[in-house]
Amino acid sequence: MNREELAAAYAAPGRHYHNSAHIEDCLAALARVGGLSPHERETLTEAIWWHDVVYDPTRRDNEERSAELAEQHVRAELRQDVGRLIRLTKTHDVEPGDRLGALLISIDLSILGAEPARYDAYAAAIRREFIHVSDSDFRIGRARVLRRFAARPVIFPDPDFAAVYDRQARANLARELEALG
Repeated sequence: MNREELAAAYAAPGRHYHNSAHIEDCLAALARVGGLSPHERETLTEAIWWHDVVYDPTRRDNEERSAELAEQHVRAELRQDVGRLIRLTKTHDVEPGDRLGALLISIDLSILGAEPARYDAYAAAIRREFIHVSDSDFRIGRARVLRRFAARPVIFPDPDFAAVYDRQARANLARELEALG
């Protein structure tokens, strides 16, 4: 699977947030991160490209399937790390000292700390991806996810991302939770 095939996967119907714009935003965030070796930057780039390649909102194994695809297609030296990083996006939990994990999760979640209009567009796109779920069930499930993030002492495991995005992320989460009722 080459970059064109990856891009096609992100352009599939029904992808309103987990699409190429999300990948471009993640790559742009990675470009602003300093202090990475070429190997670390390549590992994170591959993890970003592959982390949502499989996305079906009716399934619970998207991250595992994405990791497995990545492990079949990335350079041999990167496979283990890229697969591990992608698997972190299922829970967004990172062990202390895992800088690459902290960066990938922080990059992936950076939309939570976007300015309000952009965050609202993200939230609306997520709702469109879950159009198969009733409004009532969506509100309950979405609120559960948002409360879990809001309850974390640290939303963004990378300290630089936390310094930039945490306050706005908490405001966005609180505002969406209030709207969900």
